[in-house]
Amino acid sequence: MRPVILTLLVTSLAVIITAQDQSPSFLASSTELVVLPVVVVDKRGGFVTDLGRDRFVVYDNGRKREISLFTNEDTPVTVGLVIDSSGSMGPKMPEVIVGTTAFARSSNPQDELFTLAFNDSVVEPGSRSLFTAADGAALESQLRSMVPQGRTALYDALVASLDRVEQGGQARKALVLLSDGGDNVSRATLNDVLARARRSNVTIFSIGLFDDGDPDRNPGVLKSLAESTGGQRFLPRSPSLLLQACTRIARELRSGYTIGFIPTERDGAFHRIRVAVEPDTGGKLSVRTRPGYFAASASTERP
Repeated sequence: MRPVILTLLVTSLAVIITAQDQSPSFLASSTELVVLPVVVVDKRGGFVTDLGRDRFVVYDNGRKREISLFTNEDTPVTVGLVIDSSGSMGPKMPEVIVGTTAFARSSNPQDELFTLAFNDSVVEPGSRSLFTAADGAALESQLRSMVPQGRTALYDALVASLDRVEQGGQARKALVLLSDGGDNVSRATLNDVLARARRSNVTIFSIGLFDDGDPDRNPGVLKSLAESTGGQRFLPRSPSLLLQACTRIARELRSGYTIGFIPTERDGAFHRIRVAVEPDTGGKLSVRTRPGYFAASASTERP
């Protein structure tokens, strides 16, 4: 999890924290929550997973909010693997297959996974479009069916992936993008993607795969996608580093906290979020969550 906020508008679910394990269970209601996936790392980059609820403080546009939901359990995630299959990716596909299958092996066995490839257009998957992380053979078969060719419709693929991942059954959602960051054929623009992602509860992790002389490389786009959604960008320079990036992302999705609060304003505006760990009693800790959320509008409130 990550700086992340998952913005989750719960119109038919209320989150109840059990006294013993603080794990969320969901009952029918009309409560609206802002739900933030939060990751904490120490100065060595290791995940810190044993902090108590009282160590966290949430600020909404600079104002402290009471935490209504807190858990650090490993809960399943819906994850889309968004893979550049344009012609320039041909030599890199074997290491992509190795890295993404390692990602699945390191994931929660109940994670929902789908793949979405793109070149000149978005390549729809086969008949089986969603499976659990435990179905490693099915995932590898789908990856091996990808044929690198054509140009790069990155932005169109991300819009399609954001639509698809939101249809998943898990409350937490993420995309893992493997690409050089370039786009030369999409109808959508980077601003379209960033605006769509900003209104979403999806965290994007980007892995840049390119050579120094690659004319289509755009690491800045990969950075913007990750930072705008509370994810991370990785720029592996070797197959072994790609493998490390994939397993690191899988570990992060299993090592974070879920923190939620009930917003007090219904202004339809974008709210900046900051999550802090207090008090800082020693080693330096870094907290990552999404940078903000769009508040509901008063006009959408149900009678």
